[in-house]
Amino acid sequence: MADTTQITMYTSEPCPYCRQAKALLEARGVAYEEVNLAMDEQGRTDLVAKTGRMTFPQILVGETSIGGFQELLAADRGGTLSELLAA
Repeated sequence: MADTTQITMYTSEPCPYCRQAKALLEARGVAYEEVNLAMDEQGRTDLVAKTGRMTFPQILVGETSIGGFQELLAADRGGTLSELLAA
């Protein structure tokens, strides 16, 4: 899987879904940038404005919002993640 597209994962603590999302990407050999918003209220507000969601994790491939862990898992299983990374 090519890693030409920047993945940004917004996380919080404690967050079991964040850990699962990181583990999935790491298992696939996909690099990502983690932005921990545990203590950043403005960052949370900015994230909601960007994605329309208030849950964690929030995963973006480039400017495309995938969603959270369940959506990442579905994208991985359905091949959409590979397509986004290859674009």
